[in-house]
Amino acid sequence: MEIERLIIIGSGPAGLTAGIYGGRSQLSPLLIAGQSLGGQMALTPEVDNYPGFPDGTTGSELAQLMQKQAERFGTRVVMDQVTGVDLSVQPFAVKTYGATYQTKALIVATGASPRKLGVPGEKEFTGRGVSYCATCDGFFYTGRRVVVVGGGDAAVEEAMYLTKFATEVYLIHRRDRLRAEKVLQERAFRNEKMKFIWDSVVTEILGDENGVTGVRVKNVKTGDEFEHPTDGVFVYVGNVPNTQFLGGQLELTERGYIVTDRRCHTSVPGVFAAGDVQEWVLQQIATAVGSGAMAAMEAEKFIAELEDRAYPGRTE
Repeated sequence: MEIERLIIIGSGPAGLTAGIYGGRSQLSPLLIAGQSLGGQMALTPEVDNYPGFPDGTTGSELAQLMQKQAERFGTRVVMDQVTGVDLSVQPFAVKTYGATYQTKALIVATGASPRKLGVPGEKEFTGRGVSYCATCDGFFYTGRRVVVVGGGDAAVEEAMYLTKFATEVYLIHRRDRLRAEKVLQERAFRNEKMKFIWDSVVTEILGDENGVTGVRVKNVKTGDEFEHPTDGVFVYVGNVPNTQFLGGQLELTERGYIVTDRRCHTSVPGVFAAGDVQEWVLQQIATAVGSGAMAAMEAEKFIAELEDRAYPGRTE
């Protein structure tokens, strides 16, 4: 079996940036993209805060540009999903649905997935009125009423996106103020279609054979409960890091994120982590890009030492 010099798991901004830097270092990285290219970035309808795009762009467009740039430098992108790894010996083994690979260095950039509410009705109506992606499903609610659960950047951004289609968008938040950045809050408060239900949580999602019909809402301060009619529920209450496939072989935080030092080193030498899978303080495209670049350069140093050659990337 041919041994890869560098494998990158994940195709969000961290993984694609690692592909750019790894390719420029002549490592010919293999990037295993997962089920879709771009990660959560690709689901973002408007990206206004990424440097170099003064008029803004879309997450999917940014992902395509990053992929093109990575491939220009020799990164090979494979649309497959990693099911497991063996980090106990060098070279490491990376197992996917389609193949098993060996690699000298590994960058984990698998990001995070939307957290579920965990309330009755959520699982039953997922795909029938419950969604975690306004970009994917917003069009289906043209002329209808929807609820968004959450109060951070993602919740507010997706809620405003839904106002393009829905007649009313109710944002339900457990606190009395939003956590989103101020510019997003100001836009939301100016939008006539946006309504707010404060100090409240969804305790149940209601529906029938046709789909969602409403949500049961509880005020966390008074304890009062009521039913709110809606045709759809969009959930944005945080993320869960995608680390299950690691099988406990890397040190994780209590919340399941990969523990790294400032240079993206994990608890296993030769394994690096970048992006939302290790950065849970500020989950932004810009921070993911920075960590992806760092992880790739540190991987190049590690490989150079393994191959007993000069750094960066040139034989003596």
